[in-house]
Amino acid sequence: MGALGKPLQLPNLLHEQISAARETGFYDNESELVADAVRTLLAARPDVRIATACRLYERDVVSLGKAAELAGLDIVSFKRVLDEQGVTRTAPESLAEISEMARASLRATNHSA
Repeated sequence: MGALGKPLQLPNLLHEQISAARETGFYDNESELVADAVRTLLAARPDVRIATACRLYERDVVSLGKAAELAGLDIVSFKRVLDEQGVTRTAPESLAEISEMARASLRATNHSA
């Protein structure tokens, strides 16, 4: 499903390519292929990865720590990105996120965590 629960509309050729890729046996179903395609896109496009992590955090879908992980950034860097994007952090970090920030700081200064 696409946005707002509507079926995802794809160009005919793209639909055919998805069906052909599934028929090759690389994927058991179209959902696996689409999930792999999105993961590949996000790996190849850090700008898209960071922007989507910001939106997921802004919509309260994921925590600050999870959003930073999805963005491929440490929490401090992700906080900077949120500030740059004008995304307000409304909830304080959880104890786990604070602990992870402390461990990341120790690692960054070559101290053991």
